[in-house]
Amino acid sequence: MTYDTIKLDIADQIATITLNVPERLNACSLPMAGEINDALDRLGDARALVITGAGKGFCSGADLSGGRDSSISGGQGSYRALTQHYNPMLLKLHRLHIPTISAVNGPAAGVGCSIGLAPDFVVASESAYFLQAFVNIGLVPDGGASWMLTRLAGKARATELMMLGEKLAADKAAEWGLIHRCVADDALMDEAHALTARLARMPTLALGVMRANLRRALGGDLSATLADEADGQRRAANSADAMIGASAFLTKNTPEFTGE
Repeated sequence: MTYDTIKLDIADQIATITLNVPERLNACSLPMAGEINDALDRLGDARALVITGAGKGFCSGADLSGGRDSSISGGQGSYRALTQHYNPMLLKLHRLHIPTISAVNGPAAGVGCSIGLAPDFVVASESAYFLQAFVNIGLVPDGGASWMLTRLAGKARATELMMLGEKLAADKAAEWGLIHRCVADDALMDEAHALTARLARMPTLALGVMRANLRRALGGDLSATLADEADGQRRAANSADAMIGASAFLTKNTPEFTGE
């Protein structure tokens, strides 16, 4: 598939999705949501994924231009845009079996904030910020923001972000524990690529099980989490990477995982 609003690159078992409408700060139109959704099915043998934005912004939110491909068309239109386009894309991103990283450059607003915060690791540049601007135009947060922010930042800070609609600078987001790291603007992609390369060398199946267990644990009780961990451990222990890891441990060598 040829993409018009994103770029997908896969090299050395690392996939990179770049939101690519820089003249609009990568506003997420319905076609962009569809292209991201499609790209997530085409990661092939990639063992890690990084998402970033072209130009000076990560994603300024849903496309509100009012054109044919925008997401603004009244209440019922917004509902369809979310349930048929944005939500399936975000669910697929959450459910990937490989580790994910976002490299947030510039604004991550609205649904762009949700896309930026959805990965396992969020690395943001010093000039980046996160914004839930919905209240400023009489709308409510979407894209899973209510779920993510309460878990990442706690109810009080999530309430502040959602109800006051103010920018959260990247350094403060790191201080709050909302993101993994805030780095200098010119170091962003080097930091993100180094982290992605590290994760791509790790036992992929085990990391995928961890992702699933963490996600379910956020909404489950202890007994369910213990059962999930036991089942995940059974799957991981039967993997080739587990055997490689055990052999390396016994011989005091560094394991070279294959992702299998």
